[in-house]
Amino acid sequence: MTINDTQDEIIEEFEGLTDWMDRYAYIIDLGNTLPEFPESEKTPQNLIEGCQSRVWITAEKTTEGRIHFQADSDALIVKGIVALLMRVLDDRTPDEILNADLYFIDKIGLKEHLSPTRSNGLVAMVKQIHNYARAFKMIGG
Repeated sequence: MTINDTQDEIIEEFEGLTDWMDRYAYIIDLGNTLPEFPESEKTPQNLIEGCQSRVWITAEKTTEGRIHFQADSDALIVKGIVALLMRVLDDRTPDEILNADLYFIDKIGLKEHLSPTRSNGLVAMVKQIHNYARAFKMIGG
């Protein structure tokens, strides 16, 4: 599946949820699907600056040249947002990540239903994911 295929799938899932309380509940459920994040990785260098709640993201290059992310948050809604980003961007190549137009965020109405600080946090998360992609691309990843 391409990044756009995954985004379209997410948009379709959210179209079935017309009430924002249902959408929030679904986002929280998605957060619970994130793999366990090691406590040892909850360090200041993995903490995303600019987020109201605490968000940690780590990245490693796979042997196939893809980037595998791990992420966690101490806030339920934010953890769900992180899960959405991971679903779209995890295990992609640096170029796929850097060239992705993350249109699903607007299409599901996420941006307009987040507080300004959470919206800034979302931007900070995407920026950090892009920073990882750029770094891995520079070292031949």
